[in-house]
Parts: sequence; structure tokens; C-alpha cells
Amino acid sequence: MKRPVVAVSGMNAVDSPGPGVPVLRSLRESKLNPELIGFAYGALEPGNFMSELLENSFLIPYPSSGPDVLLERIRHINSIKKLDVIIPTLDSELDNYISISGELKKNGISVFLPGRKELHTRDKTFLKESLQNTGVLLPETISVQDVSAIRHVTEKIGFPLFVKGVFYEAYLARNYEEAVGYFYAMAGKWGIPVIFQKYISGEEINVCALAKEGEMIGAVVMKKLFLTDKGKAWAGVTINNEEAKLTSKKILEYIKWNSGCELEYIIENKTEKMYLLEINPRFPAWVYLATASGQNLPEALLKLSLGEKVTPFQSYDVGKVFVRHSWDEIIPMKYIESLTIKGQLLEVEKGDNHE
Repeated sequence: MKRPVVAVSGMNAVDSPGPGVPVLRSLRESKLNPELIGFAYGALEPGNFMSELLENSFLIPYPSSGPDVLLERIRHINSIKKLDVIIPTLDSELDNYISISGELKKNGISVFLPGRKELHTRDKTFLKESLQNTGVLLPETISVQDVSAIRHVTEKIGFPLFVKGVFYEAYLARNYEEAVGYFYAMAGKWGIPVIFQKYISGEEINVCALAKEGEMIGAVVMKKLFLTDKGKAWAGVTINNEEAKLTSKKILEYIKWNSGCELEYIIENKTEKMYLLEINPRFPAWVYLATASGQNLPEALLKLSLGEKVTPFQSYDVGKVFVRHSWDEIIPMKYIESLTIKGQLLEVEKGDNHE
């Protein structure tokens, strides 16, 4: 069987890492033995240089460039390296890839993505309305379009509260001045609207899941053990929480989700009630923990992309811990030059990264 050529985006691996590197790591362990390609937005994204994971890497245009520019670039890359599957791993990319999925298919390239309706059903700004008939609990959440509305919104929700970007990042605001500052920071970085959400004191748990047209293929529950200043998990452990698994299954069936995702919950200290905080429309950066626990969800997604039948996972190992750390990749300058000038690493030889 021909090795499938698979491109994966999200090569950033900094303090708020993208899911690309752990997806590649999971696919490297796949029995399909795929040839792996990186799609990066910057020449210095660390995933570009992890030669034990990648065969090659290409620069692609930022999502703000739009679907037509992205399609043109992918067609060029496809003329150099015939692609079978693309796995986009960043929230901000998905609209563009959904827009061009038909054209990609004509070029022999598969993507396994939700429809646009399903993508926006789980959007932070619509989630409460989307799930209002399911019985799923959500914190009070309000979308803010203009700074003039902040006073009214904060009086309604109360402090402390979270200020969230429409795609990424969340900050805890304890007073009006902090709320305004975070609003401008999030609006400047991710655009309007900015999400204001009631703070609930409790224990955070996350679910990494994969679904096909609403049918759950796999799900692994993780409890955060250590957080960065941005609230990202830097260490976590797999746990068995039946309520989180059953609620996630119900939600994904209800919205007919089709792809990988992460569901974030918090269990309130006072009441022990579980609230859904948000649904991220792609695998999380801790997805390799699911792989190490017995559910290689990126491999399953690849199989679905290739039209293969996948049997749903039934269990995973509880008590597996991940601890994230920094690692210096030492590379020759010609790697950077090749990516910057040619937009790819094609002519860079492997085995010389210690020059």
C-alpha cells in the first residue's frame, strides 16, 4: 500500500503550543506509515525542524489572506509533493479549509472537517443558544462588540470574570479596568467580538474527542495538574469521568460534529455541577496524551480522511501523565534561508542539523 502523504498545520510549539507537533507525533506511530509534511505560518516555528517527525515543511499564507490564496498555495505545493490528506489543527484556519474542501477533493486531497453550520454551532458566541435544549450547563456568557457595553455586561455577570478571544486566549478580570484592558488586547489580537464569561470556582477537566457525523469514535478525559499564566495545561493526567464522557457524546451527537475537538468543562466546588466552558473545533495540544493512553485519535482521523472504516475506541489507560517542557532544536542557517526564500525545506539535507 502506498504511503499516504499527509500535511499537518500548527507547527508553533511555544508557551501556547499548537496541536500540530503532537498530531505529527501520533501519526508517526500509525501503522499507515504516512509521509508527514508540515504547513507553517513562520520560518521559525519549531515544528518545521523536527526531522524525526517531518519529511518536509512548507510555508502557507495566514488565514486572513482568505481561501483563494490558500488554495493557490496548496495547488503549488501539491505540484511538488502529491498530497493525500491535509489535517488543519488551528481554529482560525477552518473556515478557509471548509470553503476550499470541494476544490481540494478535485485535486485528490482529502480533509475531514465539520460543515460550516456545525463549525459555527459550537462557536463561543453561539454555544449557549446552540445547546439550550440539551440540559447542558454553561456559565453566563455574553459577546461584546464595543467597549461602551462593558460596564453593563460586567454589572450583569459580576467579578471576577473571564475575557476571552474569539479564537484563543482567556484572562481573568477582577475589576472594570482590567476588563477594559483585556477587551482591547483580545480585540486587537483576535478581532471582534470579545467573550465575557462568568468565573466559576472549581476543577477543570478537558475531553479530547473525535466524531464522525455525530458518532463518537473516541474520547479521553484529562484533568489539568499545572497551568501556565494563560491557563494552558502544562501537565495533566488522564482520569475516568463518566459524566464528562456521556455529556460529550450527547453534545457531539446533537451538533452532528465531524472531526477532532476538545470540550472544556469545570466542576463547581460548591455544587459539584459540571459546566461546559467551550468546544474547540480541533484536537488540543495535549492530544498525544490520548495516543499514549491507547486512543490514537489523529490516526483514526487520518483513516476516516482516507475513507477507511474505523471501530470506535472503548477504553483508555487512566493515570497517564503528561508534563510539557522546552527543547532547543539546533539547526543550520540554511534551514531558515530555505524556508524564508523558497517557502519550503525541500533542498535541505537531513542529518546535518548539528553543523
